[in-house]
Amino acid sequence: MSLPDSLSSFEVDAIDLSRAYTTKVAQALEEFLATKSVEVGQITTSATEIVNAITSLTRGGKRLRPLFAYWGFLGAGGTKDSQDIVRLGVALELFQAAALIHDDIIDNSDTRRGQPSVHKRFEAQHQQLGLSGSAAAYGTASAILTGDLCLSLSEEAFSEISDLPANARQIFNRMRTQVMAGQYLDVLEESAGPAYDPREAVKRARTIVTFKSAKYSTENPLLIGGALAGASEELLAQYSAFALPLGEAFQLRDDVLGVFGDADVTGKPTGGDLLEGKRTELIAHALLLTDDAQRDFIQTRLGAADMTDQEVQQLSNILRDSGALAATENSISELTEQSQVALEALTISPLALAGLQQLSDAVTKRSK
Repeated sequence: MSLPDSLSSFEVDAIDLSRAYTTKVAQALEEFLATKSVEVGQITTSATEIVNAITSLTRGGKRLRPLFAYWGFLGAGGTKDSQDIVRLGVALELFQAAALIHDDIIDNSDTRRGQPSVHKRFEAQHQQLGLSGSAAAYGTASAILTGDLCLSLSEEAFSEISDLPANARQIFNRMRTQVMAGQYLDVLEESAGPAYDPREAVKRARTIVTFKSAKYSTENPLLIGGALAGASEELLAQYSAFALPLGEAFQLRDDVLGVFGDADVTGKPTGGDLLEGKRTELIAHALLLTDDAQRDFIQTRLGAADMTDQEVQQLSNILRDSGALAATENSISELTEQSQVALEALTISPLALAGLQQLSDAVTKRSK
């Protein structure tokens, strides 16, 4: 595919570097997992399926977290051919895979990236092999173990980085704690949400967005990449000012797509977040903007096990007609603008700026 003539040389170079880097990460990830498959196979070939599931899952995705790390690394003076930044990319992809596997179990999601989620993959294996007992229980147990293995392998890949700065390790450790706490808050909100004060729902939803998603999607990868290259505290603060609102906008866009996205594009069913009972910022706004009858409908039918297609559509209509969708879109716009202002203030090379600008566009201007 040819590139537009209007692109600057920095923009063209940034595209080429991003492509080259993601190719290296994909290759390194395949090689790392192939080694692990052999290692597990020496225990028993029956267990290699847990590595196969990770390999299949990590072949998809946009590699956004490794790319944030890469451009944070280059922006802080790192070299483009560093093997350590590739190892970091592998570690981040494996950590994300673990989060996705466990998140799909928690949300009871059947699909991920257009294919069966990992617990559904193992459930199908149970049925194909004619195993005894519950296929669903087998699928869940196997996926939990697969996600746990992913976490372990992420740490192993990260620990292979040579001359790891102490602050890079601290950020990586903090990122993992933040995601688990944020995920728990999400679970708590889905269970306790109807009993909570609706006036605090937007604040609670944003806290979940920040710690479950935004920090580990954009901010922390950028910070770890920067720290790996010896970034100053001033530059790391600039990175945070740019990446955190961008990550929040990214997750809010994901929440919108989880209700209104095209299933053929997103790889997940339209209205899936409503079926799963996710109390996103969309829902939080609706609780403030609807009348008593609509609020009661949201509180009682969101995520109900017997929720019908008609009720999914009714909820979607409420979110749109009440102004909840518009309020969320406004938040996305405000966060994107805040991030853009911080991006333009970054004291890094024009090439690194071009790379981060392209990432910002990929995060905010997307349909999946």
